[in-house]
Amino acid sequence: MKAWIQRVSEASVTIDGERVAAIGRGYLIFFGVTHGDSEAMADKLAKRVVSLRIFEDENGKTNKSIEDVGGSIIVVSQFTLYADTKHGNRPGFSSAARPEQANPIYESFVSKLREALGEARVGTGRFGADMKVALVNDGPFSVELQE
Repeated sequence: MKAWIQRVSEASVTIDGERVAAIGRGYLIFFGVTHGDSEAMADKLAKRVVSLRIFEDENGKTNKSIEDVGGSIIVVSQFTLYADTKHGNRPGFSSAARPEQANPIYESFVSKLREALGEARVGTGRFGADMKVALVNDGPFSVELQE
């Protein structure tokens, strides 16, 4: 599984004209699942996300975690993280897990983040929906975590 993490000063997700999630300082995480991934792996990845130190301290060093700065998170499911672009002009998505496998793993990941940070600090998009995602990338600073 992959988590593409963008440090943001603000982010939001809108579905069918309704804003379903919005945060200030924190992470916008695009989350993808591939074959062989499990809920146990999602739990481990969630712990890594909470501990990840990519916020600056008073000396300008990336030494602070999402917990340290009281930040929030939006998690958006994104199967296109597993796009295969090696051949031709149209990406293939056979490496992405099917929804029936991916959705429970996505839900487990979100659940573990909420356990660590609190329900109010972790928003989501809607699995499989056509979402409009807006963000202001802080830095810019983006990292990929894989499990």
